[in-house]
Amino acid sequence: MPENACGADPKVPVGPSGEPTPQTCLQVARQAALLAVTAADDAMTAVCRSRSGSAAGLEAVMHAAHEEAVQAEGHADRAEQYADDLDMPVSALLYCARQAVDHAVRAQSAAGVETTAADLRAELERTLTAAEYAERESARRREEAQLEAEERAATGMDRENRDRAAANRHLAERYVAELGWTAGHVRVLEAAATGRLYWRDGRARHAARRGVWGGGRRISRERTQSLYAARFLIVVRQDDGTLVLSLSPMGQAALAIARLHPAGLYATDQAAYEARFARVRRHHKRSDDRKAAARRLPPLDSLVQRLYRRPVTLAEQKARAEHDAVDRWEDEGGYGPATETPRPTAGPDETTPDPAGRQTREHPTVQPTLW
Repeated sequence: MPENACGADPKVPVGPSGEPTPQTCLQVARQAALLAVTAADDAMTAVCRSRSGSAAGLEAVMHAAHEEAVQAEGHADRAEQYADDLDMPVSALLYCARQAVDHAVRAQSAAGVETTAADLRAELERTLTAAEYAERESARRREEAQLEAEERAATGMDRENRDRAAANRHLAERYVAELGWTAGHVRVLEAAATGRLYWRDGRARHAARRGVWGGGRRISRERTQSLYAARFLIVVRQDDGTLVLSLSPMGQAALAIARLHPAGLYATDQAAYEARFARVRRHHKRSDDRKAAARRLPPLDSLVQRLYRRPVTLAEQKARAEHDAVDRWEDEGGYGPATETPRPTAGPDETTPDPAGRQTREHPTVQPTLW
């Protein structure tokens, strides 16, 4: 029977980054398993030599030490399997070695012998020198920079805006179903987002061109009315009486999260109605009140309106920086005789003054009705 002593080699190699090499992990895992088995054997020998009066307690000790030894051997076996897999990272072997050592320590402790297996931890947790630490930090920064470059190329966003996009997806997964919408409601808001959704003669249409309020594709009258009544849409009355519908701030946020999580939309209007009915039934005693409440679209949760922030892409940030540079150029002196005046491209939100001097009421005090 081998002696229960630590067989750690003080000259075990360590990788240049400070982490133990695969060979180190394998050697430590095997040594830990050997120490655990030795402790279990010692516990079994104690049972064989004991008197009947103390056998019960010693048997419990033996079983505990044996269980820990089995675990230590299992981790050592997995370390050997991982070592044969070229795609397996060193961290997997390191984990197995650490687990084998922990179980070996517990096996020795259960058997009541000296916990020499604890000395093996030093081979896996060696303190880095200053040069090794600097090398590791340099490698870590290079890896982070490479990953950031790959993420930017894939998403077109920096880390802050990627985090913002992820937070928006979580909001969408939580709140889209509560809107009680179908894909048809989203299409109505998408038409409004183009600035070409209008209401005339009791019908909603999507104009072919902005400013031409005649003809165009028909849009669901019922869904448009429901979204307007719930204040996802606002209207601006034109001089000829046409009502042009656009997104309210709440409508903008609701459309954004609905696009992020289309799985939260309902397949049919009936399914959407039943979902809304299930949510309002506890607030109304009379059946007619429940049905009337379920026919109305609920507003977007105020938390979403506070937390939703549209991510800004790198291209948008660049365009904004160029625009700000033009503004600074004008503030710092503007046009000179030998200087060409920069002319930024007009954005989609810029409007052309009406040559006739006519003004459009964009925010009427009282919203006109559609029907």
